[in-house]
Amino acid sequence: MVERYALEPLKSLWTLKAQYERWLEVELAVVEAYEDLGVAPKGISRSMREKAVIDVEDILRIEEVVDHDVIAFIKSVTKDFGDGARYFHYGLTSSDVVDTANNLALVRSMDTIIASAQRFSEALYKKALQYKDLPTIGRTHGIHAEPTSFGLKFLSWYAELLRDIERLNVVREEIAVGKLSGAVGNYANIEPRVEEIALGKLGLKPTPVATQVISRDYIAHMLSILAITAGTIERIVVEIRHLQKTEVLEAMEPFKEGQRGSSAMPHKKNPILCERLTGMARLMRSYVGVGIEDMALWHERDISHSSAERYILPDATMTIYYMLEKARYLISNLRVFEDKVRKNIAVTGGLIYSQRVMLALIDKGMSREDAYTLMQKIALKCWEEQSSFEIAIRENEQVKNMLRTEELDALFVPDYYLRNVDKIYERFIESHK
Repeated sequence: MVERYALEPLKSLWTLKAQYERWLEVELAVVEAYEDLGVAPKGISRSMREKAVIDVEDILRIEEVVDHDVIAFIKSVTKDFGDGARYFHYGLTSSDVVDTANNLALVRSMDTIIASAQRFSEALYKKALQYKDLPTIGRTHGIHAEPTSFGLKFLSWYAELLRDIERLNVVREEIAVGKLSGAVGNYANIEPRVEEIALGKLGLKPTPVATQVISRDYIAHMLSILAITAGTIERIVVEIRHLQKTEVLEAMEPFKEGQRGSSAMPHKKNPILCERLTGMARLMRSYVGVGIEDMALWHERDISHSSAERYILPDATMTIYYMLEKARYLISNLRVFEDKVRKNIAVTGGLIYSQRVMLALIDKGMSREDAYTLMQKIALKCWEEQSSFEIAIRENEQVKNMLRTEELDALFVPDYYLRNVDKIYERFIESHK
């Protein structure tokens, strides 16, 4: 992981020392299980815990000779265990330790990620309530469409993030499995009861069927959900990037005291955080492809997945955590220029009310085809001439013959488009009780 994007507590969770500590945690849970079953003498696991020293440099020196990280770990950690060392790693294969410890790290990462997502959701909901009654121009295809609620942007993001959180919780439970079933997963040299007891001590469940490894669909699914969550963040920040454009300027990401936007242009305030998060979402999607490719291993196992996972598991979890934390900061400190939001509604000279006028004419008896054709003819002429659609409508004889002045006045009011917004909020709140 790039150091500048590595945040605690995940940064420390994925260090090499922390990895060895989890391996020791798994190994000792197995020894404790053997104690519980009367296979190993009572107190042996406590003695091992007291004597064990995680010396990263020593492990790496041994690994240079044996070219096997788990063997190097075992040799280093057990050197002061004496005769008790024979119960350490008894009946296990390397992947029992590595896969179970990896999933421990993933569960703990997911707990941190989910908590961060919850905090982010609270920031979004606060903004959804704050701007519920602020009319803004809705845009489709990047073109002004009709007015809507500025708060609905946030409510939509909030609703999507809640679905992300539901999915994150599902994969958190799904990934909370371990495997302590030996060289090819058939318990030839270790009893299923040992696995059950040891994993219970670690807060994990046995995966129902394993080979030498835990099937990689668990990880592929988790990476997919993390990427979807990153997609939600990308959706949000892409919108803010548009809203921060000079010609739009309805919102702007925070710009700190002393911050500078350009080495050449002193006036610049760029959406650099939004752009950073957009780039990170691309990375998150790339990890999914690797995770899916890691599913197809030879026979009962090869290690083509191993090198890839040493990159993508720390990077994916730390990246999405960084994204969530920074997105929360962004939304919490987002500047919204309400006057500009309202002003932009009028940029098209009233073109955005074309459907309202069309429907009013239909209600007065004009056919839909004739009403649409008339509105489009007037709208396109106003578009080309950059003239006022509202004035053109008021001066049109066909329109004047069918709609009174007060009826026309009511058609060019942006607040009309917010008349059902409260119902949307109420329905959403009711559905999430």
